Formats: sequence, structure tokens, C-alpha cells
Amino acid sequence: MSIKEIAKRAQVSPATVSRVLNNPDYKCSSPQVRERIRKAAIELNYVPNEAARRLKTGSSSTEEKTCYINILMTRTDSAHVDPFFDELLRVVETEIHRNNCILSQVWYRAIFSSDKRCRRENIADIIEKMYEQTEGHCDGLIVIGKSNKEALALFRKKYKNVVCVNRNASSGVVDEVVCDGEKIAFMAVEHLIELGHTNIGYIGECHNEARYRGFVEALYDHHLELDPDFVIETNQTEAKGYEAMEKLLAMPDYPTGIYCANDITAVGVLKLLSRRKNIYMPSVIASDDIEQAQFTTPMLTTVHLPKEDMGKFALWLLLDRINNGHKAVTRMELECKLMVRSSCTSAQENGWSDYCI
Repeated sequence: MSIKEIAKRAQVSPATVSRVLNNPDYKCSSPQVRERIRKAAIELNYVPNEAARRLKTGSSSTEEKTCYINILMTRTDSAHVDPFFDELLRVVETEIHRNNCILSQVWYRAIFSSDKRCRRENIADIIEKMYEQTEGHCDGLIVIGKSNKEALALFRKKYKNVVCVNRNASSGVVDEVVCDGEKIAFMAVEHLIELGHTNIGYIGECHNEARYRGFVEALYDHHLELDPDFVIETNQTEAKGYEAMEKLLAMPDYPTGIYCANDITAVGVLKLLSRRKNIYMPSVIASDDIEQAQFTTPMLTTVHLPKEDMGKFALWLLLDRINNGHKAVTRMELECKLMVRSSCTSAQENGWSDYCI
């Protein structure tokens, strides 16, 4: 299927299609345009040039096998809720095309990130129906985001070749590429402590969440008290970050530093503070380093996760397993980096005064 046909269905230029499919850093005019292109490519069974040649010639050797790859997004039931996973998805899609593989399906199924929902619902039946949708085009599956242990075991039984790429380590059921969530949070909170902050708040998910454990560990390691009033457990979205900051502002006392479990939650926090800048000016730090983190004012201090390497190694592990390159379950952990920007100041300073996004 040619790029011109995808362009016609998505109502964009062939050049735009080529950039979206081959460059994860390409700034598309809107998320909706990128989604239309992705949907059209899947519906038309887009085949990269080299893969198309292999299918046409009927090559069957292991080295030249054209693989059909499916992707499961587990953090949400729709696109564009957490930019980190959108950005990671773009990297994985690009790597699939660069390696002359075919992207067969992209599913959004938040149920698999919730242990409670997985216990309550028939996940085996859901997985079976997903498998049927592939129509036999299912050489491998890449799971992007946190996933229930039992669900991963079922996916592995059905798909055989599964790789999970995530911000937290899973249970060793399938191959995985991760950044350790506890280390990420510890690094962020320790930066606030080094700036002299002793009253530090947390906004994000807590149950079975590595970043919350890292937050708690950093406080205990530096002999600081954890104030339960400063812990706001919430879903990690921009809207929920905004609401969480409203709750903190309603309290008689405030934390001088706030760790948000992901960047998009911090964006919501900053937007609330921008409208009440004469009240309160804390230091705000987060994790992920999404593209938007560089365009807030002040720029968001955060922990950078190497999305490009995460996506590349995820597909490398999957293809190596498909081609019988390794048998044992493999975990690849990548290091992260603190990105010091201007949203954090020392506890002795008044903080920053210009909240604007």
C-alpha cells in the first residue's frame, strides 16, 4: 500500500505521511492529523518498501521474514491523555517501519493497567477477541505502559513473543525495557531536598506505583517526615493535576516543594498556580521530560526518560525473540537524567513569580 493512498484517505500530503511514519520527532500540525494517518496506514495495511518486496517475492527465510507487530497501550482508553506515552508510541511506530515490519493493530485498553479491573472482568476473553482482530497478523506484541501480571502471562501464552516497555518494572513475566520508577522519583525528590526543601508534597497515583515508593524512600533516607496531607492521590492527567493543586491550596499549610509523578500532571499544577500566583510559589518537579516540559514558563525541571532508546530496544528485543535469538525472559533497564530548569528554586528564595503556560 503506497504512501499516496494513505495521504488520500487521511486528507494530507504524501510528504506529511512520510514524515509522520518515519520521524518520531516530526511536529505534526495536530494530534488528530497524526491519528488519521496512523489509522489509515493500519486500515490499508501499510507495508514499508522492503517489506513489500519480501511479501511480493514470497521470501520465507528467517533473515528476511516480514513481521506483523501489534501495539497495546495500557494507560488509557484513548489517545493523547499522557503525552509521554504518545511520544513513546511514535518512536516505536517509526522503529517498526524502519525495520521493514508491518504495524497491524494499535489498541488502547486501560483495563490491563488496573489489577482491580483485571480481577473483576474476563481478561482472557478480551485478549482472545483482540487476537481475533489481528486476523493472523500477529508475530509479536509490544505492550506500552503498566500491565497486570496475569494479563501479561495470558498475552505471552497467546502471542508467544511479547515485550513490555514501561516507566515501571513489571514482574519478569515477559521481556521488558524499563526505567526504574523508584530511582526516577528518588532522583527528583532528592533534588528538592538538596535545594533545602523539607516539606515536600506528592501528586499522582500511589497504589502499586513505583514512583510513590521512590518518593517515600527519598524522604525516609534523608530523615524527613512524610505529611499525609501533602500526598494527593489522583489519576495522572493535566486536569487531575489542576484539581490536586486546588486541594493543596485549600489547606492551612502548604509544601514548599512538590513532586508530580509525571510531567502532564505538573502542567496542570502550573496552570492552576498561574491563576493564583500572588498566593503561593512552590518548587515543582516531575518525571518524563515530555516535549511540553520545555515550553512551560518557567520551564519544568524533570527527570528525562530516554524514549528513543526505550522504543528501539523494545523492538530489538521483540525481533530477536521472534527470530529465536534469545529464550530467557530479559529485562533491560535504562538510566535517566535530571533536567534542571527553572521551576525549582532553593527553599530560602521566594520562588518564581511568573506562572504562565
